[in-house]
Amino acid sequence: MNMQNKIKNFLGDVFAEMKKITWPSKKENINYTITVIVFVLIAATFLGLTDVIIQEGFKQLKQLVIK
Repeated sequence: MNMQNKIKNFLGDVFAEMKKITWPSKKENINYTITVIVFVLIAATFLGLTDVIIQEGFKQLKQLVIK
């Protein structure tokens, strides 16, 4: 089998598999996008607050050690 036939077979298989996929609707995509954005905001807020708390803890510890 030559290279051209291998490529044609491969692309034919790819297109056949792509037809089997169930694509989400526009409404589902919007809902999934909103869900991801909300979870990213929650995670960013949590990590930001954790960072601030740890920084303040180290500042307090530094002041205790210096005294």
